[in-house]
Amino acid sequence: MNFAETMKLLESETNTKINPSLEACEAMCEKLGNPQHKYDCIQIAGTNGKTSVARMTAKLLKEAGYKVALYTSPELVRFPERMEIDGKVVSDEQFCKCVEKAYESAHECGFEGATQFELLTVGAFWLFAEEQVDIAVFECGMGGRWDATSVCRPKVAIITGIALDHTAILGDTVEAIAGEKAAIIKDGSVAVLAQELTCRQIFVEQAEAMGSPYVDVDPALSEKLESAVAHMPHYQSRNAAVALTAFLEMLKICGRSTDEPIGFTIEALKDLQIPGRFETLRAEPLILIDAAHNPQSAGVLATEVERRFAPGCRPALLLGVLADKDARGVVGTLVPLFDRVVVSASKSPRSHTPADLAAIVTEVTGVVPEVCPDLASAIELLGDTPFIATGSITVAGEVKGIVMGIGKI
Repeated sequence: MNFAETMKLLESETNTKINPSLEACEAMCEKLGNPQHKYDCIQIAGTNGKTSVARMTAKLLKEAGYKVALYTSPELVRFPERMEIDGKVVSDEQFCKCVEKAYESAHECGFEGATQFELLTVGAFWLFAEEQVDIAVFECGMGGRWDATSVCRPKVAIITGIALDHTAILGDTVEAIAGEKAAIIKDGSVAVLAQELTCRQIFVEQAEAMGSPYVDVDPALSEKLESAVAHMPHYQSRNAAVALTAFLEMLKICGRSTDEPIGFTIEALKDLQIPGRFETLRAEPLILIDAAHNPQSAGVLATEVERRFAPGCRPALLLGVLADKDARGVVGTLVPLFDRVVVSASKSPRSHTPADLAAIVTEVTGVVPEVCPDLASAIELLGDTPFIATGSITVAGEVKGIVMGIGKI
């Protein structure tokens, strides 16, 4: 398949559903010789911070001399962004080949209806084995128990944080959501638990049930690592502490250690960019994107906005939120900080319509926002006005594609 054919397959309506089962992925992987067992794995679950921790952990391992694969989701602009090897996005040719392999295996074992995420995940398993990586870092797409990445058996299982999200699928309490994410802690894993972890006892009980050790991230590490993320938002020091803890646990498993881990981390992360996390697309006039999509992530974005911009000197807010998220919580957290608010929608069919989102903004905050039917027209409306685009990863990605001139194909 060429890239256009691969995209048509992945974006077909029959392959975009969610499948709460590992049966298809297990069968597909077995058909391909269980590639996910041919390298060591690190798996990451959590409501927020997963992608940042995944990228930081992969960078640390690469700097330590390992050949490292990284699997994250969703992409910002193009599907291949989900897969990296040694810090570089896989080529279109590699991407198409791995999806084709996954698709063929699905049909050979009777799972013609394999979902988009299952095809991508199994394809990544296969490609990383073909490329003979030493370690692969997998970010869960949603939850943990039935996430396609959970076909792997992680040496290190990282939990970054818990909040209400995907409640229709994972449960409507933080305890239920924690239970789903805790399932990535398996026998043979070392669990790394983030600082001030909500429902920590649920993860401890899962680790104990599996006979697996667990490690709590030292809160003092965040302060020590502030210089490592000086070029990033301040909150990333917390994620860096989680990544360093996981990295050190992985080194122990590999029979290695490192002297001066703080200094090593500061050097390793000094040039790391996290796509879609307070990412500057243009310095003048300023365009920032951030994938904040729930009240918790909106809260850390709000803190960074207040830290960097004085009242009256802040950029405009370009906001679009998905309908299955807590739009009221996001709106209430962000909108009061800005003097100019524009609401719009990405092309995702899950998006709140601009009119509906505008009504929520007015109801929650009393602000009457400007309304644009799509992000392209919103960017045109803002012109030379500095702005921050946020509310969902689909908004962040689409704005990046428009501003940077990046096409899907």
